Amino acid sequence: MKHRYDFIYLFDTTDANPNGDPDAGNLPRVDSESGQGLITDVCLKRKVRNFIEVVKKDAPNFDIYVKEKAVLMRAHEKAYQAIKEEGKEQSEAKAGKRKGSGDEVEAARKWMCQNFYDIRTFGAVMSLAVNCGQVRGPIQIGFSRSIDPIVISEHAITRMAVATEKEAEAQQGDNRTMGRKFTVPYGLYRCHGFVNPFLADQTGFSEEEDLELFFQALENAFQFDQSAARPAGSMAPRALLIFKHEGEGGTEEEKIKSAKLGRAPSHALFDRLKIESFEERPTEDGKPPRKFADYSNDRIKFDKSGNGDWVNLDDFIKPASLPQNLGNGVTLIRRI
Repeated sequence: MKHRYDFIYLFDTTDANPNGDPDAGNLPRVDSESGQGLITDVCLKRKVRNFIEVVKKDAPNFDIYVKEKAVLMRAHEKAYQAIKEEGKEQSEAKAGKRKGSGDEVEAARKWMCQNFYDIRTFGAVMSLAVNCGQVRGPIQIGFSRSIDPIVISEHAITRMAVATEKEAEAQQGDNRTMGRKFTVPYGLYRCHGFVNPFLADQTGFSEEEDLELFFQALENAFQFDQSAARPAGSMAPRALLIFKHEGEGGTEEEKIKSAKLGRAPSHALFDRLKIESFEERPTEDGKPPRKFADYSNDRIKFDKSGNGDWVNLDDFIKPASLPQNLGNGVTLIRRI
C-alpha cells in the first residue's frame, strides 16, 4: 500500500434504532451528558463484514472470521492444518490446546490474514487455546456521534399470540403479548476513520482491491441490513469524504515514504468539515431536524483553503466528481 488515507463518513437514521445498547434494554445508545446519539465502531464493522459475505461469498481469501454463530477455534485449527500440509513441522497439540512455537504462530497469523478479509482489515486477537497470535488492522473506525442531541421514542407494540399454554390459560384465550420498541425520529451521525499503510503491509491488505471493497461496503452498508428495528430506507449513507495523501521527494522511494507517513495530521483534515447543529443555530420556528435536507441546504460547510474559507460542501465537491487538490499533497475524494 502506497498511500495513507483518512475519511469522514456521514449517515442518518429516521424512525429506527441504529444501535441498541443491550445493557440498557436495547435503547439507542446516547451520550448521557450531551444527549448526542452514539453508534459503536463494531456496529459499522458488522455491516462491512455482512456486505463482504454477500458480495464475496465462497471467494478465496475473502472469508469472514467474526460472523454469526462462528466457532473461532475451528478457523485456528484450519490454519495449523494448512501449515502442516505445507510440510512445516508442528508442536503437538495437548488436550485441545496448541500454544505453538514462534514460527508456527507467525505462519498461522499470516494464513489467517491471507484467508480472512476482516482480520487483515480490522485485526483480531487470536491468542486462544489454539494460538494464531494477534493482528492490528490497518483500518480503524471511531464511534459515530450525532450532530444534534437525539430523542428516543418509546412505542408499545402488541403480538396477537402468546408463547405458552400457561400464558393462554392466564389470559382466558385472549392471547395477547405486549412489548416495547424504541426508535430515533431523526439523527445525522458523523464517523471518522483512518487507514494505516504500514499495518496494511503487515497484514497483506491491498490498496487496489481490499480498500476499494471497504469503501464499497460503506456505500452499501445499510442496503442489506434491513430489519424490524431498521426498516428499508430508515438508514442511509449521506457522504463519504476520503483524504488521500500524495508523496513528494526526489526518488520514488522517498515519494512512497512521504505518502505513507501522510502530509497532514488527521484532526486537521477532519476539522475542515463543519456541520452546524440546531443548537448552534436554531430555526426560527424552533423545530428540530427531521430529514437530511434540513442540514444539507446550508449547514454542511468545508474549509476549502484550510484558513477558514468556508463554503457549502456540495458547492466545493459533489459526489463522484473529480477529486479536489487541497494543497500540501492531500487530495479530497467524495464517493457519496
